[in-house]
Order: sequence, then C-alpha cells, then structure tokens
Amino acid sequence: MLHYQIEFDDYRQHLIHVTLRFLADPTQVLSLPTWIPGSYLIREFSKHIESVKAYDEAGRVLKIHKFEKNKWRLFNTDHELITVEYDVYAYDLSVRGAYVDQNRLYVNPACACLGLEGQESKAIEVEVFLPDELKHFQIATGLKTKSLVKGRYTLYADNYAELIDAPFELAEQTRFSFEANGIAHEFVVSGQHAMNEQRMKQDIERICATEISMFGSAPFNDYTFMTMATGNSYGGLEHPNSTSLITPRSDLPKANEPEEPSEDYQRFLGLCSHEYFHSWLVKFIRPENFVNYDLNKEGYTSLLWIFEGFTSYYDDLILLRSGVIDQASYLKLLKAQIDRYLQNPGRFVQTVAESSFDAWVKFYRQDENSNNAGTSYYNKGCLVALCLDLGLRLRGSSLDELMRKLYENAQKGIQVHERTIYELCQELTGDNWIEQVNHLINTTDELPLDQLLPEFGIQYQIKDEKSLPFGLKVIEKPEGVLVQQARRDGSATLAGLSANDVIIAIDGVKATSKLLETYAQTEGTYTIFAFRRDELMQFEVNAGKVGLASVVLNVEDQAKAERWLNA
Repeated sequence: MLHYQIEFDDYRQHLIHVTLRFLADPTQVLSLPTWIPGSYLIREFSKHIESVKAYDEAGRVLKIHKFEKNKWRLFNTDHELITVEYDVYAYDLSVRGAYVDQNRLYVNPACACLGLEGQESKAIEVEVFLPDELKHFQIATGLKTKSLVKGRYTLYADNYAELIDAPFELAEQTRFSFEANGIAHEFVVSGQHAMNEQRMKQDIERICATEISMFGSAPFNDYTFMTMATGNSYGGLEHPNSTSLITPRSDLPKANEPEEPSEDYQRFLGLCSHEYFHSWLVKFIRPENFVNYDLNKEGYTSLLWIFEGFTSYYDDLILLRSGVIDQASYLKLLKAQIDRYLQNPGRFVQTVAESSFDAWVKFYRQDENSNNAGTSYYNKGCLVALCLDLGLRLRGSSLDELMRKLYENAQKGIQVHERTIYELCQELTGDNWIEQVNHLINTTDELPLDQLLPEFGIQYQIKDEKSLPFGLKVIEKPEGVLVQQARRDGSATLAGLSANDVIIAIDGVKATSKLLETYAQTEGTYTIFAFRRDELMQFEVNAGKVGLASVVLNVEDQAKAERWLNA
C-alpha cells in the first residue's frame, strides 16, 4: 500500500505539505498529471510543486532528479522504503485544482499527489491532518473515509486512478443526506450562504431519482455533491461517485423560493443535473481512448459532442421530467440554447466534431475571435442530441433508448467509437442513419430544428429581435466604448475596427453605446476615432447592424409535445 500524509499547517500561506512513503522500484519515477479528467486542457499542475526532497529508511537524503516538466527520478532504490516530501501551492478557487485558507481546505489529488510509475495499481491510504484551530472542519469526499481522532481522517483508494478522480474538502459545512432509488446520497455546501435546505433536498432527490430511473440503475453505490458558495463563481467537475460544484450563493434556493424555481435557482439545479448525469456519460460510458487516460499529454477525441452535448441536452430536460420545473420554464431554457447557437457565426466555420477534437486548444482558451471561428460542443452538441431524439421518436425509438444501449454496452466493456451512434440508431430503427448523423456533426449546415420541432407540436419561428451596431459587441468604460467582439460580417470590421479598440468619438461627438446604436441605424458614413493600444486611429464606417437571431417556441399541439417532453 502506498501511503500519503497531507498536512495543512501552513494554510495561511496557501501551502499543503505532502509526505509520500513507498517501496521503490530500482529506478523509480514519480510524476504528476498535466490535466484532470473531465477538463480538457493541459493545466501544468507541477508548476505548484515546491521543495521536493527524498530520504531512505535511515533518514539519509537521496538525490531526486527532475528530468521532465512533471517527472522526477530516484536511482538505486530497489525495494527500499523511501520517503518523499514536498509542498504544493494551493490557491486555485476552482473545481479543478487545490485551495487552502482559514475557511476551506480543498484538494484535487490530481494536482497534489505525485504518482509512482509502475505502481499505479497499488492500493492507497491517505492520512489527512488538520491544525488544532481547524479540527472542527468536516470532510466531504467520494473516497472511503475513516476518522478515529478529531482532526485526523484516513482516506482509501483502490489505485492511483481512483485517487486522482476524487477530490476532498474540509470546511464548516451545511449537509444533508437522502436516498434516491435506494442509493445513499450526501449534499454538502460550504461558504457563506442562506440555502433553503428543505427545498434543496426535495428538488435534488427528484432529479437524482429521475436520472437513475432513466438508466435503470447507477454505476455507483453512493454519491456526494460538494458545493462551494461564492459571490459569482460558477462551474462543476464530474467524478465517478461525486461532483465538485462552485456557484454564486444567490443561485441557491432561498427561504421564500417560489414553487416554480427562479432563473438563478434553475441554473444551479441544471448544474447539479449536468454533473450527476456525467456519472453515466463520461465516467462510466467513455470514448474508447478514455478508458485508460494518459495524463501526461492530450487525449484527443472528436466525440465530446456526445459526452458534453448529450449531457447538456438532458440536464434541463431532467428538470422537467422530474417535475422540478414546468413546461414553460423548460421551453425558455431550450430557447436560450437555440439562441446561443443562432447568434454564433462560428457555426458556419467549424463542425461540432471539429470543435470536440479542438477542445484542447480552443474551447478552454476563448478569445475575441472565438465566436467568429468556432462552435461549442456543449451548445451545438445539445441541439444535435435534440435532433437525434426527435428523429428517433419519429421512427418509434428515442435518445433515451440509445442512452440505455450505451450503458448496457459499457457494462459489457464495450465503449464508444466513431461509428457507435450511427450503428445504434440503425439498430433501434432499422434505418441507415449515416447521412442524417453526418449532416448533424460533420457539416456546418443549419440543424433541422425548423422541420423536427413542428412534428412535436412546437411552432419554430426565427426573428431578429436585437442587433449589434456596426457588428460590434461593446461595453462602456471610463476611457471610452470598449469593443469586446467585432463580427466579421459587420461594417466596422470591414472598415478596420477590431476587438479591444476603445472608441472615443463618432463624427466629433463623444462615443457612447447608445450613440453607436443611433448612428448604426441612420444611413450614411461616419468617422470613428478609437485608440488601439495607445495609438489614436481613424475609421470611415458605413451605417449598418448585424441582427441577432432569436427563436420563438410556441406549443401548438400539447398532445404531440407530450410525446417528447413528458416521455
């Protein structure tokens, strides 16, 4: 068994002290992952490792040599009991890293626990020691846990892969337990908040039960929700039997939360639903090349439109099916997804399969050109799932049936490859789906929502309700009007204006966003003065605006709609 000892005595300096004890191989290599499963970006966790030291059983200092950015080597250590110590700087308030201060001790082992190459399958014990003044902190984690002494916890993992995919948090926590379809769940919230605990318990239990019922069973024996309440942070990361969430405290249910959840609370419920769904789709049902992750380099797949897109489709639909929100709220959430798609000019540049493959270099590295050049495998993938669901239902099946097939296959050890969706659609309907699926994922053609939704009693109508003056998305700053994005098809871009320019005047008048809108709608050519960096530039811009398409969804036939919405 490998033994990690984790101490937080220097939490005020945001440091974690880690001691690792093990029997070493002759030439032992230690390494730290460069990315964390579920978040497709090289994050270089090793940059936070400090003061690595090694000792033999007699306490003599050994040479430990760093030979790659995330790897260290020990020599001539065959079957010796070795101790390695180091510090980890932990001040990343996200769901992907580590963060310690006087209020919260949060660790993703992927960024704190060095692994031993060649010994990844060994069982692991992690002892966690709290400083005296923090011994009242409670612990939340998906790992097996034991505590015999106050302020000291022992965690267990069957292997290194399990360890690095199970964060743990120690803090003052609000917590409650519940069962969903006979499975024990725990819901934990830290940070300052005034959550309506009873309402949260009622709604999350319904969501979990609905998802388990959809698949028929769950790939876990227990489950833990860990939520950090903050001022405005938002995000989540899935793990096999837990999820780590961070949310604005205003998104938690309030004491007077209305029967139909507020939009803020709906957003949090959607986050919970999304990450919980990942326990099946991503953690259990995987792309073939994600069965065994190589955490030293990128793991490419063109299938994230399935794993994130389908999950994004079901997260809100599950809220409706569980009775947590009503039909009107669901259609409003769906409208928002479709509007994002329609207002993204990059959908005509990048396919959703390409977006999946490029996640490592594009999705997590958004810039001022992203909306012009790319599409989201979350957003378009969600609408691809909608198209597949409606298309399958027209042929006597459903995406639910396809999801259950994926789950059954994964239970047999059969994972997802490039042709899986084509094959399962054909198996479920008897029809050849090559042309239909290719159109959805491998072209930049419009999705056939206008054809499919009316088949289920939903009127689909597109309107240009808003517009961007001169094709510019702007925000007012003290120094002028800052261009956040410049649409390639806008008159401003054609005249030479760019993102990050600061517009200070139009035809000799001080620029405001309202003035931009007025001139954009008045025929003529206008002189715009703007700073690019610290240089004043002049542009001759023709009037014009770029419409922002928005969809109107109306239920025209409730019976037809229920064939899909309440299935």
